[in-house]
Amino acid sequence: MKLVIQRVNKASVTVNDVIVGAIQQGLVVLVGITHTDTLDDINWLCHKLINLRIFNDESGVMNCSVQQINGEMLIISQFTLMASTHKGNRPSYIDACKPPLAEEMYNKFLTQLSLNFVGNIATGIFGANMDIQLTNQGPVTIIIDSKQKV
Repeated sequence: MKLVIQRVNKASVTVNDVIVGAIQQGLVVLVGITHTDTLDDINWLCHKLINLRIFNDESGVMNCSVQQINGEMLIISQFTLMASTHKGNRPSYIDACKPPLAEEMYNKFLTQLSLNFVGNIATGIFGANMDIQLTNQGPVTIIIDSKQKV
């Protein structure tokens, strides 16, 4: 499982010209799921995400988590994070989990996150064509891959 995390001042996701999720200060998290992901990957990433210290403290040092600043999260499923671009110019998505299992894993990720995060969690719609607007703060963008946790 792979996450692309962006620290934002605000963000929203729109489907068919309707805003389906929006947050103020917090994190936009793009979630890519591969066919080998497990509940261990979900648990590890949720813990890492909630406790990632990428918000400034009173001294201007990135020393606070999203939870510590009472921030929010916007979680978006994105199978293209699992793209392989090693051969040719057309990405291969063979490593992306197939939709039925990917949606199940995505929902388990959201459930685990909501059990441990006290702030607002907004989402897009799994499998939908979504438009995302955000104001990246910093900018700060972090990539975490559960397969590289060692």
